[in-house]
Amino acid sequence: MFDILIIGGGVSGMSCALILGSAKNKPFVIDKKIGIITHQKTSSLQEALINNAYGITPGKLGSDLLIESIQHLSETYPHITQIPSEKVLKIEGESPEFTITTNKNIYKTKTIVMAIGYSNTFDIEGLMEYVEPHQKTLAEKQRIQLKNIDHRVADGIYVTGTLAGWRSQVAIASGSGAAVATDILTLWNGGIQTQSHDSIKKSFIKL
Repeated sequence: MFDILIIGGGVSGMSCALILGSAKNKPFVIDKKIGIITHQKTSSLQEALINNAYGITPGKLGSDLLIESIQHLSETYPHITQIPSEKVLKIEGESPEFTITTNKNIYKTKTIVMAIGYSNTFDIEGLMEYVEPHQKTLAEKQRIQLKNIDHRVADGIYVTGTLAGWRSQVAIASGSGAAVATDILTLWNGGIQTQSHDSIKKSFIKL
């Protein structure tokens, strides 16, 4: 049983995973089991050339960024379970226990983060009732989003990035994933507002 399972290995999903991973030493996170289904094949980054995102070297190919993000997560936060090359077909149950069926396996999780794109080919059984036209794209593009309030679709179900109704920008997607991660940390911390920062000071060794 996962405490949280992130579905999607694009910008918003990986950002969410990295923030949660960085909080690993917090007392209320130590025993949490975190997983991410790192499906990236349909990510819009596959065809992206990035010149306008803070902290990313201009000229970076989105396809390279996707590969590097997987390596980053593996090397820096190996305690997070990565599940590659699986596509989610169905979600059943309600908080605090969901069953996720993919094309290869079945998983149990207490919380879900939907972090896949906003294509109108979205067809995950159990979530179709939340699908609506995307509010910030041209109607002729036929993009969709999941109904949500501040990234929350229903109890135990969150959505990030373009599927949450945000525009397609790397910086926006990254921030959306981070926002959901800090909301989850706050929830795990008994409702006390919580975030996770890395600090140079933490790296100093006192002699």
